[in-house]
Amino acid sequence: MQAIGKTLIIFGVILIGLGLFLSLVNKVPFLGRLPGDIYVQKKNLTFYFPLATSVLLSIILSAILWLVCRK
Repeated sequence: MQAIGKTLIIFGVILIGLGLFLSLVNKVPFLGRLPGDIYVQKKNLTFYFPLATSVLLSIILSAILWLVCRK
């Protein structure tokens, strides 16, 4: 029973962190408009794929998780 409680607390902390991140992400001016992001706008089509932003966030999150999970 104690392991389930500990797991729920960890998931709660992760959800709170994710919520804070998502609420603050709009305040970072360059996020989503990096040079490697793909943006195509045609007459009836707009395609946006944040490739460079995805890679940057992946590197940052990997570094954070590595620091948290190392022993």
